[in-house]
Amino acid sequence: MTTVTRETKETKVRVELSIGRGATQVDTGLKFFDHMLSTFARYAGLDLKLHARGDLTHHVMEDVAITLGTAVQRVIPATAARFAERTLPMDDALVQACLDAGGRFFYEGPLKNRLYEHWMRSFCEHAKVTLHLRVLRGRDSHHVTEAAFKALGLSLRDAMVDTGTVFSMKGTVALEVSEC
Repeated sequence: MTTVTRETKETKVRVELSIGRGATQVDTGLKFFDHMLSTFARYAGLDLKLHARGDLTHHVMEDVAITLGTAVQRVIPATAARFAERTLPMDDALVQACLDAGGRFFYEGPLKNRLYEHWMRSFCEHAKVTLHLRVLRGRDSHHVTEAAFKALGLSLRDAMVDTGTVFSMKGTVALEVSEC
């Protein structure tokens, strides 16, 4: 299990995360966002405890993306399957998530809702994943957003499977960080 906290003048976020069965306790004070985070964790097979409070919806969502992304990056096995793709239908929505959990950030969307589009970008940056998210169909913003979180969760679940093999022609890449 990993624990990540982030406290600023605007927000306070605490995340406890482990690969597991998708058990969740999520409280951000934003009901639909709580539902999306719980859905993501369940479909990803992540046990998640998350508590967040803040001054503005945008700040809460952004700081949760940063904190949860950092926690996800920490639990991805070094010998993960790395690549995964899932396409998910939900009523009128059809969303595809193509993911590389190889340690490099890139995000391509977009989602219809700018807050959730920003969440996806911030999450991917801090999880150090590449995500190509394609909305193939969908009129209802709720359905499109929920299908995106489910597709992301399922693709992340597949990408995190520990294979015992490093899927990189470079082998293991380690960065050394020193403080000045």
